[in-house]
Amino acid sequence: MRPARLTGAGLVRPGGRGTACDPLLLVAHGSRDPRAAEATRALARSVAAARPGTPVLASWLDHTEPGPTAALRGLAVAGHSRVVLVPLLLTAAYHRRVDIPAAVAAAHQAGPPISVRVTDVLGPVGAEADPALLAGLRRRLAEADPGRFDALVLAAAGSRDVGARGSVGRVAEALGVALGTRTRVSYASAAPPAVDVAVARLRAGGARRVAVAAYFLAPGLFHDAVVVAAGEAGAVAVAAPLTDAPELVDLVLRRVDAQAGAGG
Repeated sequence: MRPARLTGAGLVRPGGRGTACDPLLLVAHGSRDPRAAEATRALARSVAAARPGTPVLASWLDHTEPGPTAALRGLAVAGHSRVVLVPLLLTAAYHRRVDIPAAVAAAHQAGPPISVRVTDVLGPVGAEADPALLAGLRRRLAEADPGRFDALVLAAAGSRDVGARGSVGRVAEALGVALGTRTRVSYASAAPPAVDVAVARLRAGGARRVAVAAYFLAPGLFHDAVVVAAGEAGAVAVAAPLTDAPELVDLVLRRVDAQAGAGG
């Protein structure tokens, strides 16, 4: 067996066709903020620890190397014939529909062949949010220690895609049901309302203590802006991003196992 080698994407171990060691490639959005890339690497390390013997690599669609095409080509050159690609995305918008298929197609155009199986995104698939996603959001909210609160804002990055915003709304609704509290959505970009507006509306409607849950996978400028704006609007606490929460690790592996079970 050829020895493992360290590349820009992580530790690569050649494996046979269809073995339990088929690597997992986590593909994140990417950010100019170095904290975001480190959060993705931390998640990859946690997923690898939860599934011993499976190589887990990180890649990014923008700002950070390697991109998914380069990572896939590296895996093929290293001797892997199969890989499972996990989009670290909370909605199935443009990046899932266009960027990831384009990266996979580009990887197939040059170098050794490799079979790429792509999982669902981490956000809702169909009408329901995965319980692990909701549990991770609840964990981060509890860690923010808001005390008792009577209303909640789910702060998301934002999208012009109506379907993507609808999936965020389903997460907010499910989270509100789980916590037994009024819940509204806010966006850091691309769509209203902003988090300060959402907090202010809840307070104007009679809420005395409004907390903010963060629908973000990693820290960065958007989450920083949410923290500042929510605090200025009177929110009692803002949760941290999901990063490498145990529930997020579980969700990644749920997506991997569901894809394997689908046989595609």
